[in-house]
Amino acid sequence: MFFSLALILLAGLSLGWICKKIGLPPLIGMIAAGILIGPYGLNFLDANTLAIGADLRKIALLVILTRAGLNLNLDDLKKCSVPAILMAFVPATCEIIGTVILAPMILHITWIEAAVLGSVIAAVSPAVVVPRMIKLIEQGYGTRQAVPQMILAGSSLDDIYVIVLFSVFSSMAAGGSFQPAMLLDIPVSIVLGLAGGAACGWTLGRFYSKISLRKEIYAIQFYAITFLLVAIENALTDKVPFSSLLAVMTFAFILKRQAPETAAEIKKTSDAIWVLAEIFLFVLVGAVVNVSYAFGCGLQAVALLALVLVFRMAGVWLCVRFAPMDAKSRLFCMIAYTPKATVQAAIGAIPLSMGLACGQTVLTLAVLSILLTAPLGAFAIDHLYPRLLTKDER
Repeated sequence: MFFSLALILLAGLSLGWICKKIGLPPLIGMIAAGILIGPYGLNFLDANTLAIGADLRKIALLVILTRAGLNLNLDDLKKCSVPAILMAFVPATCEIIGTVILAPMILHITWIEAAVLGSVIAAVSPAVVVPRMIKLIEQGYGTRQAVPQMILAGSSLDDIYVIVLFSVFSSMAAGGSFQPAMLLDIPVSIVLGLAGGAACGWTLGRFYSKISLRKEIYAIQFYAITFLLVAIENALTDKVPFSSLLAVMTFAFILKRQAPETAAEIKKTSDAIWVLAEIFLFVLVGAVVNVSYAFGCGLQAVALLALVLVFRMAGVWLCVRFAPMDAKSRLFCMIAYTPKATVQAAIGAIPLSMGLACGQTVLTLAVLSILLTAPLGAFAIDHLYPRLLTKDER
């Protein structure tokens, strides 16, 4: 395992550095490193490392959402509250509808199989989007119109919505019946996630107002509680829907309001941890990508992904159509909401493991969506934000 961990770090750093030097986002090199050294490439990673890959990716995602919560500002959120809520479900719904309409014609699958496929590929990637929005907030791009703040808030809720729909559609495809009550999992998961995170943030904030600790202890305690929130979600599976990801971001957001100085110390630590977590996240995402599947599916799959992205971008436009921002900012929102990676890597293989007839197709499209949208979306965000967003004076 230690050789595999060393290889992940060295290969991810090296190829990420090369991509940065030639003007590409480092994550492209990190994903390429994962493909190269993973089981579908040179197969240098041992089974133990691959077995804990999902957990390592989840930890990296917790770091992302912590940084998102610590960078959100309540006044900014008030500016974009309605568009942010709409961004949580309208673009994904539009993309799923587009998949249900087009996939049966292009890939010759049933409508319910198309719904399963749509729910897998419709989730935006917080791993790609959130760090970039944090960077824009720190640099002051688009913050007056609350563009990055809106995308930050919407993208985390988007994943919850899509994952719940995936569980509904995959159950139906496996022969189960549709139960309307299953859709109640979405608001219940959101409400409980918000409540759990807010309770943790308020309690820890009150604790820190009465006691002073070493700076390093703040971050250790904070991340210990985030791990507990994930453990609670796992324990409540099939009992009560609870979104640990939303809880973590809310936890960080409330703690920032309750104990801003402590939150600032946790933010510094989280920024440092992200340098390491980013490498593990994207290299391990690349490691689960089977490129041979992608090449075997041909241009039809690429055409489908391109067409449903049009539906997604139309959904984003509907969300921001009447928001207080200019046309360039709206265009940026449409572009920034296209990258996919984390959710597709996490659930793309589940339909195949369930024995669904569409399993191989879903996995192939999940792989292609990562290969196409993560690098291209990251590249577009990194190169277009200075042209589309206004740098606000501070």
